[in-house]
Amino acid sequence: MNAQKDAYIVSSVRTPVGKAEKGTLANYRPEELGAEAVKGAMERVDGLEPEMIDDVLMGCAFPEGPQGMNVGRLIAQKAGLPDHVPGATVNRFCSSGLQTIAQATQRIATGTADVIVAGGAGAFGPNRPPLSNIQAFEGTSVFYYVTRKEDFRDKRVVIAGGGDSAVDWALELADVAARVMVVHRRDRFRAQPDNVARMRALAEEGRIELVIPYNLAGLAGDNGRLTDVRVQTLDGDERDLKADVLLPFFGLAMDLGPIKNWGLAMDQFHVAVDPGTCVTSRPGIFAVGDVCIYRGKLKLITTGFAEAAHAAHAAFHVCRPDEVLHFEHSTTRGVPGAGD
Repeated sequence: MNAQKDAYIVSSVRTPVGKAEKGTLANYRPEELGAEAVKGAMERVDGLEPEMIDDVLMGCAFPEGPQGMNVGRLIAQKAGLPDHVPGATVNRFCSSGLQTIAQATQRIATGTADVIVAGGAGAFGPNRPPLSNIQAFEGTSVFYYVTRKEDFRDKRVVIAGGGDSAVDWALELADVAARVMVVHRRDRFRAQPDNVARMRALAEEGRIELVIPYNLAGLAGDNGRLTDVRVQTLDGDERDLKADVLLPFFGLAMDLGPIKNWGLAMDQFHVAVDPGTCVTSRPGIFAVGDVCIYRGKLKLITTGFAEAAHAAHAAFHVCRPDEVLHFEHSTTRGVPGAGD
């Protein structure tokens, strides 16, 4: 029997996680962010060429989401890897990303691969405005991200939102679209001050119309083709904006996928847990990371690590009720098996 090879992580890159309500990445699709991470990780390894990649493994807790059923292959293609480099999507729910690393390690250890890109991509979708018929216009007149500015040339474009994405695309499309209208609920924008100033200057020149203070109230059109966007103030005053395109920029929403059907107590879109043990409303089921919530939680990476330690400590007594847990530190005891 041949000796196994050692597997090493030679580069790592991460993308932002969780719901984004503003910023230049707010409307990026999951496969686009994944491709940027792959390219960034490869660029950090001297001498690594795309042709040297044996496989791309991507974990995804909810492949049925907006990123498509085989996000691994999509990411490999968008990252510019050769066509002969395969891509696979791994679903082990919350541990999908970790599972890709485990599988990559096994393949390298057994000699069936030399270089594998492994990672994870969550199930995120756009925050849709609460308009009853919006899905009838999606993909033809309503878009949650922009891939080609030319698609909006000579179009009447309504942009909804008050963050960086709304302001940035208003500036970008001002010279392309026939008309740009920015709908926001108040006369304050959560965007770069310089860009807000530029947008206001274009509004004074008549090149952008600021529809303030209004919210989206309805859509009108036929066969997926938009003709009007109805907006409304808090006092009930309404306007109909003649439009060909609506770009709602309200960030991304996390989708729990099948987890939301497990019968766990929820707090809005998160799983409610005990902060001391991270146990859910169902004994024996624990939740850590962005998926869980409790009073006073800080959304930090280090918080997730601490939650995992709390859950592991509490889970020990569930899995081994007759044993005593001897709590030790790796700094004093060492890593198990390291001296073998």
